[in-house]
Amino acid sequence: MKAITQKVISYLPGSQRINYFFQKYVTKGVYLSEEYFEDRLIHAKSHQDGYKQWIGPLKGITTLELGTGWYPVVPISHFLGGADHVLTVDISPLLSKEHLLTTIDRFLERLNQLDNYIEIVPARLDQLKKLRSTGDSLTLAELLTELKMRYLIADARSLDLQDQSVDLIHSNNTFEHVYPDILHAILLEFKRVGRLGGLMSHFVDMSDHFAHFDTSINIYHFLRFSERAWQRIDNSVQPQNRLRYSEFLEMYKTLDLPITDTFYRPGNIEEVKATPLAEKFSNYALEDLAISHCHLYSKLE
Repeated sequence: MKAITQKVISYLPGSQRINYFFQKYVTKGVYLSEEYFEDRLIHAKSHQDGYKQWIGPLKGITTLELGTGWYPVVPISHFLGGADHVLTVDISPLLSKEHLLTTIDRFLERLNQLDNYIEIVPARLDQLKKLRSTGDSLTLAELLTELKMRYLIADARSLDLQDQSVDLIHSNNTFEHVYPDILHAILLEFKRVGRLGGLMSHFVDMSDHFAHFDTSINIYHFLRFSERAWQRIDNSVQPQNRLRYSEFLEMYKTLDLPITDTFYRPGNIEEVKATPLAEKFSNYALEDLAISHCHLYSKLE
């Protein structure tokens, strides 16, 4: 039913906005839950820890996020960590003043726990507290300026950024929603804007996202469909490319992007064995199909 609904919405003008209202008032899926907030803090920690390990401190750097979404938890984490220019790009204008203030509120509510995830520059925390006290009277643009954030509504294949101008490029649960030819072009653009000696850090969820909503199916359910059948199910509101771990590694190799380090969740091979695979996936190694999530780090050289 969710697939059918999203498919119908995808054909309507303003599909992303319609999908937002559907999720807000019907599925209740766009609220900033404790689980989502903590998940994004974990991602922020992974990006920042990687940068500190291979490059250096965050103070004064420029960061770029692919896929802003509704709640900019990771960009605010970078602001608190000392980044001077925090860029975030999305093809759809999902971020609002209400969502930004909600995100700030969640940070201030969790002050006692933030040190478990990110290292905070005290002066930046003071700025965040002051900003929240005056935030209701400010516009979204003014709030973003105070947070040293630049919100780009753009196609990430062609960014209005200078060559080698970004120190840390990152994404969270975004690559799986981008079709291969487009992702290929985005990574090329990231190579252009990424500073030599900087870092790319991308976390990918390769599970069937319908399983997050429908408990009657497992996270490998979408592997049973042929390409033709999947095209009838898939939609432009929340597309899923079904790429596997080996295919991301091959794409990086083709683009001459280094893999400095990578982590993955091995998943459940027995569940893969119990899934009738489409011919497209029949020649993949079971271990490859079973991998459900991965994190790819690339020190740009």
